[in-house]
Amino acid sequence: MNCIFCKIVKGEIPSYKIYENSRILAFLDIAPVNKGHALIIPKDHYENIYDIPENLLKEMISAVKKISMAIKKSVDADGISIAQSNESSAGQVVPHLHFHIMPRFRNDGLKLWPQGSYDEGEMQEYMDKIKREVQ
Repeated sequence: MNCIFCKIVKGEIPSYKIYENSRILAFLDIAPVNKGHALIIPKDHYENIYDIPENLLKEMISAVKKISMAIKKSVDADGISIAQSNESSAGQVVPHLHFHIMPRFRNDGLKLWPQGSYDEGEMQEYMDKIKREVQ
């Protein structure tokens, strides 16, 4: 496998680790949105959120919370943004599940993504479609 994150897990590529346990690794992003921006990954390869076992995902979310609090405190951030993308059309660049934990500061220039709207009656239609798939 030629996955850059798997190579980081194996120690083939150096990283600045900030947290590690037997199943999860967190390290600083080499292209940070703001200094302190970290990535958290499962050590085993899962391409995206659809593939990961629920128990490991729950463990990852717990670690995301812990690391978010540590980053916020250590860099004196005003807030934290957490992002996770699935598939290239959603912006996933590395096909290995990962969460971004980004410290945020007032006036850091980052904006919320563009927001759209629904036409009359569309919210009900989309709600019905999604609810059918959830159940």
